[in-house]
Amino acid sequence: MIDLYTAATPNGHKVSIALEELAQPYTLKVLDLSKGEQKQPDFLAICPNGRIPAIVDRGADDFAVFESGACLIYLAEKTGQLMPTDAKGRSRVLQWLMFQMGGIGPMMGQANVFFRYFPEKIQPAINRYQGESKRLFTVLDSHLKDHEYLAGDYSIADIANWAWVRTHRWSGVGVDDLPHLQRWLDAIRQRPAVLRGIEAPPSRINLTKDGDDAAKKFSEEARKMVEMGQNQNTPNKDKP
Repeated sequence: MIDLYTAATPNGHKVSIALEELAQPYTLKVLDLSKGEQKQPDFLAICPNGRIPAIVDRGADDFAVFESGACLIYLAEKTGQLMPTDAKGRSRVLQWLMFQMGGIGPMMGQANVFFRYFPEKIQPAINRYQGESKRLFTVLDSHLKDHEYLAGDYSIADIANWAWVRTHRWSGVGVDDLPHLQRWLDAIRQRPAVLRGIEAPPSRINLTKDGDDAAKKFSEEARKMVEMGQNQNTPNKDKP
């Protein structure tokens, strides 16, 4: 049995989708990020970084894994699914997984912060992160022109990238001019396990849309979390 510590975010949904695809039994443990539950000592003992998601494999001496990409790799290797075992096939999957971890996620995350959450609109920053997100989407679109999935068969690389790219509207980035990316987004969205995974836990808002009161409230809460994180990282000038 796997304990999944998570919240309704793209990174959180990456792991719940994988667990559903792998048909692995798991217990959902949803953390309230707005209340700082991810910073409590019991969770920090599992994830020193204080970020979701994290898993604890109760069938492997309570082995804990944090970082969403590491969780995906662990689950794929544990089950022998969603990632080839040969060196080249495994490398292809990991290349596209790292593409998401080092590019898609951070750039879209920063686009969200500056486009959605900061009260003041710093247009150069918005342009920077939306533009880089769009560039990365274009890389995906170009690759998917000649490939059904990112790394051969459907894999954890597709799961990781899809969980983020599907929320492109929330980042203010369009994909109407990227037909191969759209085809891939739609195909993965049809998978029953994916539909179950993005409901574990369900989002309070639809990150593929915006403009309603729920979205505004979510943005306000997210802004407070961003500001809280900044304050936690600001040195105390009264201390050496």
